[in-house]
Amino acid sequence: MDSHASSRRPDDFRERVRFYLLDHRTPLGKAIDISLLVLNLVFVGVFVAQTYPLSSTTASWLWRIEIAIGLVFVVEYVLRLYGARNRVAEATNPYTMVDLLSVLPTLSVMLLPAPLIGVNVGFLRVVRVVRVLRFYRFTQDEEFFFGTVSVEMLRVVKLLLTVSTLFFVTAGLFYSAEVQANPTIGTFGDALYYVVVTLTTVGFGDITPVTSTGRWVTVAGVLAAIVLVPWQAGKIVREWTNREMMNVTCPNCGLAYHDPDASHCKACGHVIYQEYDSRE
Repeated sequence: MDSHASSRRPDDFRERVRFYLLDHRTPLGKAIDISLLVLNLVFVGVFVAQTYPLSSTTASWLWRIEIAIGLVFVVEYVLRLYGARNRVAEATNPYTMVDLLSVLPTLSVMLLPAPLIGVNVGFLRVVRVVRVLRFYRFTQDEEFFFGTVSVEMLRVVKLLLTVSTLFFVTAGLFYSAEVQANPTIGTFGDALYYVVVTLTTVGFGDITPVTSTGRWVTVAGVLAAIVLVPWQAGKIVREWTNREMMNVTCPNCGLAYHDPDASHCKACGHVIYQEYDSRE
């Protein structure tokens, strides 16, 4: 989010739309946040449920739910563009692009002719896994509908979300690549099991990829885990390590943040002055 929403409600309708889509404090702003979070969970849950054997009635109801939630997200997308101060910047915002990409498969099935849908069903199935990325919109800043969290806690939440997203997206891609050719992959749960034991280096070997696409998905998932998880975990460790540092800048070299009891700059040795309690 580009800024925290002000507690003063704007009078202009466009500004009011923007305000409530960013707001976490007013009852309506909280209700919108909670509703979107619940719909995100259901939207992802529908994708997972549709990979299991279902009766025609259940499958029909899930499809109706998917359409309804997809239309809500389309309305949200349009309102975000309408209320944005810079619509080009909003349209190219990664969070907004993910919002649009997450509903494209549903819209495609609704709007495209049946022959085109049959040709592109594999692609549509793959694109649907990006729905989980919508949850990152809720971690843009420290304000949530239940209050404000610390920067350290926000980074922990982002790390957990990154791990969960990595598992989910890799499992979704692996399921799409293997479900037609691999007899050990029948549901999303099978693919998730394989991804978890593979990315955690357990590797029981009871499920293995049989397609080249499945192998490359596995390689990409492992590489992403090697890069993303340590990178975000390192931020948390640095934050915790430097929590006790004092915000004092050396007048000689400009190094900021020093140990609580430091009297000299640890970079250049210049004398620095800071107040600290000698009783601690």
